[in-house]
Amino acid sequence: MAEFNIGQQVVLVRLPNYVKTADSMPMLRSPSVLTLGETGIILDRRPGGYWAVRLSTGAYLLEAEFLQ
Repeated sequence: MAEFNIGQQVVLVRLPNYVKTADSMPMLRSPSVLTLGETGIILDRRPGGYWAVRLSTGAYLLEAEFLQ
């Protein structure tokens, strides 16, 4: 599993089937809200192997396999 640092820039290398927002009450969204190759910033580490990532369309919970 890849480890990232808070504040580190990452690139979205694969799109998940659905994405979960990083809000206090997470909601599932279609992956069409994201763009492959988009650059984001790691906000923090969340339980279950997720990273909170700030992208241009908002903050999302993504697993490390989708990030580089």
